[in-house]
Amino acid sequence: MSGAHVRGAHVSGAHVRGPVDGTRALDAPADGGAPSSGREARLPSDASPRVRRVVGLVDTDSFAKWGAHLLATAPADWDLELRTVATPRSASPEQLRSAFRGLDRRLAHLRHDPPAPKDVDAVVEELRVDPPDAVLVSLIGPVAELVIDEVHRRIPDRPVLVSGLPGISFPAKWKGIFFRARADLFVLHSHREVRAYDEMAREGGVQPHFALATLPFARSATASATTGASATTGASATTGASATTGASAPVRDSVVFAAQPSVPLERADRALVVQWLVATARQHPEWRVVIKTRAAAGEHQTHREEHPYPDLVPADAPANLVVESGPMAEHLDRAVALVTISSTAVLEAAARGVPALTLTDFGIGRHLINEVFVSSGLEGDSVDLVDGRFGTVRPSWMRDNYFHPTSEDDWQQRLTELMARRDAGALVDREPARRSRGGVLRRAWERKNALGGADRSTLGWLALAIGAPIRTVKRLARKARALVDPPEPVVVAAPTSQRAAGAGRVAGAGGTVGAGSERLGDRQQELVSGGDPG
Repeated sequence: MSGAHVRGAHVSGAHVRGPVDGTRALDAPADGGAPSSGREARLPSDASPRVRRVVGLVDTDSFAKWGAHLLATAPADWDLELRTVATPRSASPEQLRSAFRGLDRRLAHLRHDPPAPKDVDAVVEELRVDPPDAVLVSLIGPVAELVIDEVHRRIPDRPVLVSGLPGISFPAKWKGIFFRARADLFVLHSHREVRAYDEMAREGGVQPHFALATLPFARSATASATTGASATTGASATTGASATTGASAPVRDSVVFAAQPSVPLERADRALVVQWLVATARQHPEWRVVIKTRAAAGEHQTHREEHPYPDLVPADAPANLVVESGPMAEHLDRAVALVTISSTAVLEAAARGVPALTLTDFGIGRHLINEVFVSSGLEGDSVDLVDGRFGTVRPSWMRDNYFHPTSEDDWQQRLTELMARRDAGALVDREPARRSRGGVLRRAWERKNALGGADRSTLGWLALAIGAPIRTVKRLARKARALVDPPEPVVVAAPTSQRAAGAGRVAGAGGTVGAGSERLGDRQQELVSGGDPG
């Protein structure tokens, strides 16, 4: 049985090639006969069920957190592994320990002993020598494309490839589809996202392959959504998880700002956010106002951060304004409220019943990743923040946006069916979205671009020597065009506030919050212009 890796009911066979979606191929039986009704890809009824082995690959902080927590929601009888891929932005051990907090028993050991990064070739070779049933490719776009391509080229009996995007992925992004077009399954987290990506993929000539999964960090609110109850009920909801577990309520003394590395992008806007947080700390000395960062100095993030918030905090900031990192869940344990522009952390807060605010002072648009929050009940502005007004998520918004019933998730079922097709030797190889590969040198350039210094191949350095000057010229040309004709960000809506929505106030540590809103309303222009809030 040379060359075959036979496990249980597994039968090795050649893959079917063509521009056919591997998931849609489930509509035809493996023997090529006429379609049958129901789920044709299931194992025969007389076959003994066997343990499915799934390996997750992660690199950056956000992909590590998402990938590990998605794996942890897999069926209890699946055997799970997780490996870190060495890339220029691989998470540090401390970031990994933070990302791996709260995993199930199969992965719980990772929090104390995160896997050391391995280079792409070593990881793919391990998959070739001992192929699992499926691989979750939870990697940043260019690295995901590289790994998916390497698995297709180097593993004849390849595992099923699953990929996806962490957190909020609306509006749809073509790059996300482009890099992951050859994956067999692409996981998204809301009905709204699936519709948007499905439409964009078709327009780009890519057969849709999107599946639905409840965002792991929003799962605690899903039961409420299933029964039609609101995930939050105002101030009383700040007891969060402790209300459902019966544990004593934690001390609630913090307003937590979830920082993002590139939203907003400009230094002046980020400095303005810090001024609002300083004003909030001065207005509410009973609170800790926490700037919650995702990386310590020297650590990498999924997106580059040119202007870190800690560098923008003034020397005379009040003592109750603090900068901290660590797991978001631990910060939410102490949170009176969560504030952000558009971080996925706001969904974690809503899931726990913690009031939240998505700041709209810079507008609402694609460049801010906050279109999705329109009509959520969470929109607000800097005056709401300093005033202590926070929102609760509206039940009417929930089902289409991340809080659908878990019974509507289909990623596990579709992955199971794809693994069964692999068993039958009928797994379809999807076509890449990249139509022009440019041969060996082009692949070497893409690899070098994805891995940076982690790629030490001679061909990679040659490709860099040829490609880097070309890329530099293109970037300079784009910058020159932008100077002559600067693009305007697409703003889909004007700023809005909790005051306009008639929202109530939140009760926090030390009494009722929100006193003085009329006075602060008169000072909105002063706050926005960066004046001393005094």
